Amino acid sequence: MKRVPYLIILSIVFFSCKKEASTNSITELEALQDSISRTLTEIHRQGGIKGFGVAIVNADTTLYSEGFGYATLDSTKAYTKHSLQNIASVSKTLIGISLLKAQEMQKLNLDDPVNDYLPFEVSNPYHPEDTITIKHLATHTSSIQDGDLYDTTSYILKHAADTLIVQSMPRVDGFNPPAANMDMGTYLEKFLSQEGEWYQPIHFLEQRPGQFYEYTNIGATLAAYIIERATETSYSDFTQIHILTPLGMTSSGWNSAALDTTKLTQLFTDEGRQIPNYTLITYPDGGLITSADDKAKYLSEIIKGYSGKGTLLSEEGYRLFFSKFLSESNFKEGRDTDRPFDDEYNSGLFMGHAPNGYIGHTGGDPGVSTFMFFNPETKIGKLLFINTDLNQNTVDQFFAIWDTLASYEQRLDEQAGKIKVNK
Repeated sequence: MKRVPYLIILSIVFFSCKKEASTNSITELEALQDSISRTLTEIHRQGGIKGFGVAIVNADTTLYSEGFGYATLDSTKAYTKHSLQNIASVSKTLIGISLLKAQEMQKLNLDDPVNDYLPFEVSNPYHPEDTITIKHLATHTSSIQDGDLYDTTSYILKHAADTLIVQSMPRVDGFNPPAANMDMGTYLEKFLSQEGEWYQPIHFLEQRPGQFYEYTNIGATLAAYIIERATETSYSDFTQIHILTPLGMTSSGWNSAALDTTKLTQLFTDEGRQIPNYTLITYPDGGLITSADDKAKYLSEIIKGYSGKGTLLSEEGYRLFFSKFLSESNFKEGRDTDRPFDDEYNSGLFMGHAPNGYIGHTGGDPGVSTFMFFNPETKIGKLLFINTDLNQNTVDQFFAIWDTLASYEQRLDEQAGKIKVNK
């Protein structure tokens, strides 16, 4: 019998050891994932939050994604990592990406006046000579403010019969019947144009555009409308073409009818009552419907973008997306450092910078609270979507979930790195 050459023996030993190391790393990663799931299951059992989805990602992959609790009032349907819900203002980060994509397509420039693209005029009545730019909208320094009118006009019930139901629910108001729905441009004209039905000077700050930070949903929606006007494409189609489809986000969109409705979660008050289905006229500011597992793909992409390796925008585009555009002088009462995940501490282009250095966005709508952040030093991110209004007890539960994810993220990343090296 011929002797096996020495180098072949060495190769067999090497690859056997490598396979064993890879197997061990996979086992350790699975053990970590199981440990997270057990801890989060115990947190859910404390009650309060009906259901929630989470994910931890790095630039390469989703390290962990899971759902907990229930998606229906009768608790017969589980909330999974594939459960769909609107994610409130985390949706706005897509407006930032879309503005930059449109700029790269030479359809607009961030320094352009908004009135270059609008069929109606928008100006601050206290400073009519000052120009409001697209960049002002994207950094919440346009001097536009929502006021109470936004909360009472933007939310539209999907079924007329639900009007009486929401009227009987404590702390749930501002919903309008389906007949009050209208297209986004009409809504903005009513709100912002001096000829508009709802126009009031109070919809603007008394300070000049560009002077102060004032978070505004109306301003965000106006930015999305400008994308429509500049590209001659609906905002929903533009984001589908340039964000959702390239990232393989097949379970995400702006219209639930175009998605798998069997995966939709119901939404709940903090008392556990079901909130009827609703939509938003100003859907770009908070109406993206997605799952924890699908949105994890987006979070991985923006971490790549921060590292100069993104696929949706050029390196320069992502640099602008994450730039810090504000200073202390842009805040009338100074910046709040007491909340570590305050995404209004500084602003990129619809992308928040928190006092703790994290980058991302928060969101809140009826029955919805969301977090999406990444650590720019470790390049690890996480997200949390819940289907229940928060009160003092459930706020503590929310942060217990968030802190649990944080306690595992570094170890998950290290184990995933070992698997990648050993392959």
